[in-house]
Amino acid sequence: MFSLAKCFNLILADEEIMDQKKYFEDTCKPNCVRPLRAYQECVERIKDDESGHKHCTGQYFDFWACIDTCAAPRLFDKLK
Repeated sequence: MFSLAKCFNLILADEEIMDQKKYFEDTCKPNCVRPLRAYQECVERIKDDESGHKHCTGQYFDFWACIDTCAAPRLFDKLK
């Protein structure tokens, strides 16, 4: 017997599931331009450092903290 519901499930099963976290992170990036620029400026400043003592870890984490602060509430609303 033909079942429309089974056909619909098969179609959905073949589609690739989008990663919600990645989507929300990407939509939050325009809100975090300032920390991104700070990170990029740091990378540019230290690119010629051969000693390996200089790093941009703080700026990197500041950028991702901004992304996480924006994305987390949206993501957890979808998980509920």
